[in-house]
Amino acid sequence: MSSELDILALYGLYTALILILKVTGMSSQLGMGYLISSRDEHRTLTGITARLDRALTNSVVAMTLFAPAVLILAVKEGFTPHTLTAAQVFLAARVLYVPAYGFRITGLRTALWLAGFVATVILYLMALMTA
Repeated sequence: MSSELDILALYGLYTALILILKVTGMSSQLGMGYLISSRDEHRTLTGITARLDRALTNSVVAMTLFAPAVLILAVKEGFTPHTLTAAQVFLAARVLYVPAYGFRITGLRTALWLAGFVATVILYLMALMTA
């Protein structure tokens, strides 16, 4: 990977993949008729599809924290080997987080969430230290 912006783009694509997997599971569980309906009637997801739904929500929240940090660093021309490492840790942690969530590996899931969050905080701190 050449830059933090590439990592941001890769994470965006990964989040889109999670969405596709979730919708595929929803189609299997609820049927295509429900998916193309107005969805006025709430139906509950179960199993791995429900966990993918929650992982997707968490991934979107992570993106809303990660993206501004990377964009601030880009505007300030503050990319360094340290910011690249933090972005790589974020991406690796987030990519591994979803399967850990999906397959109920709770201790690992929490550790991966924390690693991604700490990497994001480091990016903000690095952005603040950039002139």
